[in-house]
Amino acid sequence: QVQLVESGGGLVQAGGSLRLSCAASGRTFSSYGMGWFRQAPGKEREFVGSLSPTAGSTYYADSVKGRFFISRDNAKNTVYLQMNSLKPEDTAVYYCAARLWDNTIVTTTAKYDYWGQGTQVTVSS
Repeated sequence: QVQLVESGGGLVQAGGSLRLSCAASGRTFSSYGMGWFRQAPGKEREFVGSLSPTAGSTYYADSVKGRFFISRDNAKNTVYLQMNSLKPEDTAVYYCAARLWDNTIVTTTAKYDYWGQGTQVTVSS
């Protein structure tokens, strides 16, 4: 079992930046691949990006590529989502998720085993 808690959301003006954190507890953090997802009102939860346990690979959705960056600190059992050049369309509840690492990149919500409760990010125009 892995428990995930997101933090760092808030209200920001378009063009600004936010850094989200996802603190994990439970089993060995380094054994899990981490993903970030978001869900806007009236929309399905969508993939944002993912990070391998070794931090050797990252993968991003086209909508955030070049603006968002994922990193992790295994010693702190924390994964981060740095969001830059935010746009109003980035407004959503952001979730971190975890799955046992199997050397594959997964972008579907059904394949992730553990989820945080989300943190709201609102970007004003």
